[in-house]
Amino acid sequence: MSWQENYQRWQQASLTADLSKELQGMAGDEASLQEAFTNPMSFGTAGMRGVMGPGINAMNIFTVQQATEGLAQFMDQLDPAQKNAGVAISYDSRYHSQEFAFAAAGVLGAHQIKSYVFDSLRPTPELSFAVRHLHTYAGIMITASHNPKQYNGYKIYGPDGGQMPPEEVGQIVKYIQEVTNIFDINVMSVPELRAAKLLQLIGEDIDEAYLAKLATVTINPDLIKKVAADLSVVYSPLHGTGKVLYDRVFRTAGLTKISVVPEQAILDPEFATTPFPNPEFAQTFTLAEQIGAEKSADLLIATDPDADRLGAAVRQPNGDYQLLTGNQIAALMVNYILDAHRLAGDLPKDGRIVKSIVSSEFPAKIAAHYGIETRNVLTGFKYIGEQIEQMEVTGQGHFMFGFEESYGYLVKPFVRDKDAMQASVMLAEVAAYYREKGMTMYDGLQSLYAEYGHFQERTVSFDFEGLAGQEKMKQVMAAFRKQPLEEVAGVKVVAHEDYLAQIHTENGQVSPLALPQADVLKYYLADDTWIAVRPSGTEPKIKLYFGVVAEDEVAGKAKLNSYQQELSTRLK
Repeated sequence: MSWQENYQRWQQASLTADLSKELQGMAGDEASLQEAFTNPMSFGTAGMRGVMGPGINAMNIFTVQQATEGLAQFMDQLDPAQKNAGVAISYDSRYHSQEFAFAAAGVLGAHQIKSYVFDSLRPTPELSFAVRHLHTYAGIMITASHNPKQYNGYKIYGPDGGQMPPEEVGQIVKYIQEVTNIFDINVMSVPELRAAKLLQLIGEDIDEAYLAKLATVTINPDLIKKVAADLSVVYSPLHGTGKVLYDRVFRTAGLTKISVVPEQAILDPEFATTPFPNPEFAQTFTLAEQIGAEKSADLLIATDPDADRLGAAVRQPNGDYQLLTGNQIAALMVNYILDAHRLAGDLPKDGRIVKSIVSSEFPAKIAAHYGIETRNVLTGFKYIGEQIEQMEVTGQGHFMFGFEESYGYLVKPFVRDKDAMQASVMLAEVAAYYREKGMTMYDGLQSLYAEYGHFQERTVSFDFEGLAGQEKMKQVMAAFRKQPLEEVAGVKVVAHEDYLAQIHTENGQVSPLALPQADVLKYYLADDTWIAVRPSGTEPKIKLYFGVVAEDEVAGKAKLNSYQQELSTRLK
């Protein structure tokens, strides 16, 4: 069907008032109409995410119902016990999130599939926990994570609480594509669902169970008690779901001097104080830094709107705050977790940390010092979840920590996705660890550099918007494969990996890669630098990742600048 035919179908459909008004506003804007009506939203292993509005390539109640119809038809093929286990549903503070959540429940109900829907917004990790706690077959999270206000998204979780595996997602996508009329999907109303006992509201019952598990994250509660009266933390939920639980989470861990950023504790879908509610950006910490300066806070923490990612800033000797990278946060936590277990005498011999292939080798080097193995996986926390599942099933390996450089961390596996609530508690405990030593976390990071080398990483994103952008991204990746890098800024490439072809090449010898297929290229340079090129799975971007080791920060930045300058020309 052409974009003109799709557009005409939408013009004739019975739309919600907001969609109808937006559609009228698009009249005559052919570029916008082509973007909205040419191709349907892509649905991958991370679900779907996009700008809210009318069209088959946008987040709206009809595309949400279509995606859920695909899930429902997939569940119709399961055995009765699996189908009857139902689906847990949560949502964040964005426009239409609650509406989308109950619309999804309505589609499931029409297939006699029960939904367990939170009575108000809750964090993504709590949804992952709820799937495991309630033993549902699947979970749905309505969120666009850290994207700007105009976005929303839809993520599906599997029975283990991790994002649905690729094989099952492929089958769900097949059913989604078979929905020929997006406006002719059976949807039950909420009163109908309640009368048929196909919708159960959940909330405090799951909160209490989740908080009880969060209480087990701290390793040394006595340490926190010793410094609790002096340890000061400033927290911001960035207008999102972290607000719901943060106070109980920190106090359960024994932390008493917690200050919230009041302006950012308002559940605001406009994200009024921070147009980009991403805790990796310095601007999200402006208000927290002001409170931190007033209170001489040891640590500033921000979680993104669905509370799965965490960013942090630490006080420097001059009183200013330094924003940490995701890799630095991971290094500090890995060092503390392993050292605390060593001191407690319960550091397992078969302990493992798990990280993505585009994350720093810094935590891996720290782990090796403690005799702990590091497992590398593809980008996507579901792959970390798969490693946890494998350890539990085989009895080989003991999960200690999982992370991605993009500010995602998991300490305890009662959740199978990144969990900023767990990470908040653990990072506060790390701050307590250094405070007891008479050090700041900034001092602690410098001591790790002195011991293990000055690791620095950088991620650079290049935007490719629209239909033309999608084609350009394919061309860029094809060009990298057609003309492999042999050197970068005068430094020789000694090995490279193509995760799409699943091969590792070194000294002319080709060997297979054990990881699944993915559109990622990774290069290893003679000076221990690594570089990766990867299209984003959720946004129209190609990302360049750099990891270097140097004698100090200045030398590290010089290396990063040199490599970035040379490679950036290939993405413009």
